[in-house]
Parts: sequence; C-alpha cells; structure tokens
Amino acid sequence: MATIEDDDERLLARIGYKQELRREFTKWSTVSYAISILGVLGSQPATYGVPISLGGPATAVWTWFIGSVMAMVIASCVAELVSAYPTAGGMYFVTKHVVPEKHVAIWAWTIGWCNFLGQATGVASLAYTIGQMILAGASMNSGYADGTYAYSPTPAQTVLVAILTLLVFGSICSLTTKALHRIVLWFAPINILATISICIALLVLTPDKRSARFVFTDIEDYSGWGSKGFSFLLGFLNVAWVMTDYDGTTHMSEETHDAAIRGPLAIRLAVLVSGILGWVLNITFTFCLTPNYMEDIVKSPTGLPIAQIFLNAGGKSGGSAMLFFVILVQFFTGASALLANARMTYAFARDEALPFSGFWSKVNKTTGTPVNAVWLVVIFCCILNLIGIGSTETIYAIFNLCAPCLDLSYVAVLFAHLVYGNHSQVRFIEGPFTLGRWSKPLNILAISWVLFISVVLFFPTTRPVTATNMNYAIVVAGFVGLFSFGWWWAGAGRKYTGPRTQDIMEIVATTEPDDYA
Repeated sequence: MATIEDDDERLLARIGYKQELRREFTKWSTVSYAISILGVLGSQPATYGVPISLGGPATAVWTWFIGSVMAMVIASCVAELVSAYPTAGGMYFVTKHVVPEKHVAIWAWTIGWCNFLGQATGVASLAYTIGQMILAGASMNSGYADGTYAYSPTPAQTVLVAILTLLVFGSICSLTTKALHRIVLWFAPINILATISICIALLVLTPDKRSARFVFTDIEDYSGWGSKGFSFLLGFLNVAWVMTDYDGTTHMSEETHDAAIRGPLAIRLAVLVSGILGWVLNITFTFCLTPNYMEDIVKSPTGLPIAQIFLNAGGKSGGSAMLFFVILVQFFTGASALLANARMTYAFARDEALPFSGFWSKVNKTTGTPVNAVWLVVIFCCILNLIGIGSTETIYAIFNLCAPCLDLSYVAVLFAHLVYGNHSQVRFIEGPFTLGRWSKPLNILAISWVLFISVVLFFPTTRPVTATNMNYAIVVAGFVGLFSFGWWWAGAGRKYTGPRTQDIMEIVATTEPDDYA
C-alpha cells in the first residue's frame, strides 16, 4: 500500500487530493517566485504612461502608494484562506470550504473561470508588452529625423514578437519542478538589484529634473471628465494591473515544501517589497519627466513613455541597457504568471471543469509536471494576442480584464467566507496563518475596495467617448460571462460538482518519517 511520508503530502491527502507533483520549491524559490510574479520593474514601466496622461505626475505617485496599501490588505486576506487549504487551485479550491455544499458547484465554477480568465489575460498582456518593449528598443536605436524614428513597429509585428515570447514561456514552464526551482531562484535578486540600479542611474544621468512640488502635488484633469478627482481614480489602472495575482504563489503549493506556511509568507513579503520598489520607481520616473511631458514623454515617437525617459537620461546605449533589464524582468514575470495559470488550469481540469479535462490534467511522466495544461494556456494566450492585429482597442480591453477578474475572484471567496462563516454546513478550518480579530474588518475593507475600483476601471479613460477610446473591457467581460453561464445551463452544471476531492486518508496508509529511520 502507498504511504504518506511527510506532512505536506499528509495535509494534501486530508484536503482530498493525491500527491502527483514533485515538491521541489524551497522557502527562497517560493519568495523569489512571489516577487517575480508581480515583477514591478517590468510591469510598472509598461503602464506608467497611463496615470500621468490621465491625472498628471502626482497621480502616478499617490495612486501607487494607496493601491499598494490596499493590495497588502487583499493579499493578507487571501493568504489567510490559502494557508488553510494550500492546493494548486488556490482561491478557487477554497470555495469548497466557505460555502454550503449545495452552492459549491456554481460558486466554484464562477470563481474558477473568473480566475482562469484573469490570469490568462494577464499572461497574454505581459507577452504583448514585451513585444512593445523590444520593438520600442529597436525603434529607439534606428535613425531619427523630423521628429520620428526610421523604424516604427506595426501591430502585426508586436503580436508576432508576443507569440514568440509565449512559445518561450511555454518551453520554460514545461521543465521539471527542480529545474524551475533553480531558474526562479534568480528572478527576485535580479529584479531588486536592477530596480535600485536603474533608479540611481536615472537620478544621476537625467540633466533636468522636476521639483518635489511637481512630483508630489501636481494633479491634473487630462482625461476630459471635468474632474481632477475622477482623473486621479482612473490612474489606479497602473497599480491595479501590476499588484494583482496574489494567489499565483499558491498555485505552486503542491510543489512547495511547507506550503501552508511559506505560501502566505511569500505572498505578503512580495507585496511589501514590490509596493516599496514600485513607489520608488514611480517617484524616480516622475522626477525625470520633462516640462512638456505630455508631448515629449506620453507621445514619444518610441511608442513607450518609459523608453523615452531612459533615452533622455542615458542616450541610446545607456537607455537600451536600462530597457534591457526592464524587458528581462518582464520576461521573468510572464514566465511566472504562465506557470501559475498552467497550475490553475491543471487544478480546474482535475475537477472536470474543462472540455477534455482528462487530457489537460495529465501529468507528464518525464517531467512530473502538467505539460498539457501549460500548452493549453500558451495556445489560448496566442489566440488572444492575434486579436491585436485587427484591433488595438479590443486587445487592450481584453488585457484590462486582468485585474478586475482576478481581484473579483478573490473578494467573492472573501464575501462567501463572511456570509456563510457561521452556516451549519460550512466547516472552515484555519491554517497556520490567521489575521485573528482583524480578519473580518480587513475582509470587509478588501471587498469594498475591489468593488469600488473595479467599477472605476471599467469606465472609458477619456472623454468625449468614441469608438476608438471606448473601454470595451465591460463588453468583453459580459461576453465571457454569457459564454460561461450559457455553458453551465446548457449542461456543464449537471456534470460539474465543484472541486472533486476524495477521502484519501482512508485509502492511503500514513507512515511517520521516523518509521523509515
């Protein structure tokens, strides 16, 4: 008879799953992975132009600060729940233990698809921004005359680079967990050191820097909504896109030693480190703006505001070097995000929530990882990026779903935990990490914030609203919602029962490690 030889496998068995994946991630690779999936140096520069073009320089600084504080609140609430049930399904699986049994299927279905879509659009957008950055670097190093560069990338070229990037992501994520552990260990150190180095280089090399008053107090209404306050709120798109996917680390729980302890620690530490580094980056970038930044930076001929800031400070060679490290860290983030998305797909398929679930949940015998799930995510993200060839507005709308879908999938579980906490059919057993008496107020705060900011982020960012600048994220979200629930009512609801656990403890003998001494 098979045996359970360690506490991690025993806990997973008590939850109701058999150990299929290999536990190779250590404390440091888990922390490095958590920091890299947020990837501030890569993701923050990609969207820095949004807050300054909508609400001015101080909007970029203070929306990041406030957003990071709220991200820590949400992440702490998420950490508390996944500490109790550390599985590859993350918050999706927790649903099983926070709602009454008769409601589990519909709740898990909704949260699972919301989480999958949010992660997939995040991966696709990361690959797309890498394409933008690489081609912006090529443009930056081409000839410059009459206010334009000799090379200007087309949407099709950006999509092509994005697809090639996704293929590389897929190849990396198909490796063994041991190999992934060795690679991921380097992600966070490079991210942190490169961030500090670039901040120092920009402050030293930029010849004409702005005043502290400009950086910290200048809020404008460039959105056209007629309100500085609302333009300021629209600036949260930057921090919302970067500081999310908190449960990404928990999707690696079945490959991590002491996941119930190390996962929550890594989540909170990653948000703290990324929040501080991102704020320092925002302040540094804003000090390096030009007096006429709306024309010189936001409308830069490179196509990427941050590339122009690098170019102004370091010239072609120095600017290219800084951009290289931004692209490298963004690549780390993309690979980490795809890895989390693949593990979520594996968990979702394991519970029969996808077509051909048996194929997608299969663990490769050679690598010991769900390789099929990896390539399902790659194919899906490639299809999403192909939309960018025909419509830039539509692809941006799809990418804008990342933060709302992920954050709403988290707070839905938090809401259920609050509502059904005392229900007779709900038996939630706390894990090693708990918020104690702060749990309920922080959960309420997290839910309120996500609902509020999600509504704001679905608004068009500029007025007057036209077919070109319309925020189509709400339209895409509605379409996906109709598809998901249409499929549910068409037949999936009769087959899908929620996370499919079984009483492993009754069929697998448990053996203490000392018994093998």
